[in-house]
Amino acid sequence: MTTHSRGVSATIDPVKLDRLAEVAVKVGLQLQPGQDLVLTSSIAALPLTRRIVEHAYKAGAGLVTPIFNDDEITLARFRYGADAGFDRAAGWLYEGMAKAFANNAARLAVRGEDPSLLSAQNPAKVARANKANSMAYQPALEKITGFDINWNIVAYPDLAWARQVFPGESDDVAVAKLADAIFSASRVDVEDPIGNWKAHNAALAERTKWLNEHNFHSLHFTGPSTDLTVGLAEGHEWMGGASTAKNGVTCNPNIPTEEVFTTPHAWRVEGHVSSTKPLSYQGTLIDEISVRFEGGRIVEAKASKGEDVLKKVLDTDEGARRLGEVALVPHSSPISKSGLLFFNTLFDENAACHIALGQCYSKCFVNGASLSQDEIAQRGGNKSFIHIDWMIGSDRIDIDGVAKDGSRVPVMRKGEWA
Repeated sequence: MTTHSRGVSATIDPVKLDRLAEVAVKVGLQLQPGQDLVLTSSIAALPLTRRIVEHAYKAGAGLVTPIFNDDEITLARFRYGADAGFDRAAGWLYEGMAKAFANNAARLAVRGEDPSLLSAQNPAKVARANKANSMAYQPALEKITGFDINWNIVAYPDLAWARQVFPGESDDVAVAKLADAIFSASRVDVEDPIGNWKAHNAALAERTKWLNEHNFHSLHFTGPSTDLTVGLAEGHEWMGGASTAKNGVTCNPNIPTEEVFTTPHAWRVEGHVSSTKPLSYQGTLIDEISVRFEGGRIVEAKASKGEDVLKKVLDTDEGARRLGEVALVPHSSPISKSGLLFFNTLFDENAACHIALGQCYSKCFVNGASLSQDEIAQRGGNKSFIHIDWMIGSDRIDIDGVAKDGSRVPVMRKGEWA
């Protein structure tokens, strides 16, 4: 592939790439002067990661510590690693990250790996490695899901990923198209991306205000292969766009973002639901998921593709079969309008309403920062080693908000805000 300065493919607009790096630091993180930054990235995303580091130091970062992964190195483990090694993970690394977050370091992840990297590998080994990693990651993940610190995720158009989103195109064309799609979804294809984000955050804040004023007891989703009632946790709070972390910094954890989301009640979910888009999870594509809930728990689960991986995920721990998030996204969101399947949850979850298996966000409670883990559990918040979003929305799904007295208010009709 043709490249030019600093390893950027000639098909990726360097001005927009630089804007994305600036938005990640100034909008995504709102990095504070003197604040340290723990940065994880794939080697493939180095051109963006280097620019992020530049903008971080220009914004007054204390120390930026990058931690890199690489697809070929990951594959080498599955091809040649000893069997016993798949039950191990670098707990020492995650303990160090947790310690950094406890000392108020910010967190930024640059995503861009091959979505189907592990699809040809032994699913049992993939599941074991994922479980060991999820358990080891817990100390750091708790600081992130607890919103102790400002954090952010952005994406880079890696070649292997571009080939999957645009099969049949030449490498250069596929990367160029994926880059343009990322820049558009991330709102950096405009002259004033930071101003654009300000307006977008204000619009999402209006939606959360309306939902919080209604304080629904549950949401009822209906449509093809879907009749699902999702109870909402006691004292839940809707969030969307920019939010303020416990350290006082207002940040945008996900770029892009089109969702408003809250915490479901882990024990009050009933009915059945089917996925409307494939889920790309840890290198495996899981398609046509359909599950049935009783008493908040998934009691039946099927998938046309990747079912064995799905079932192993559901057996991760007690909380893996319960919900930790419910999110509303209009079908007309820019990502949905693009018509693309990104095979990447960061993007695909912003094309459709979705639910997440596993760990809840404690910030999605009124005064969540002051609640103990026990108080969160008593209000219906779920606890798990995993947090996996999958899409259940489309232009054929209706949603009603149901009050405690059973009265109903239309929230969405045919995938759009009512």
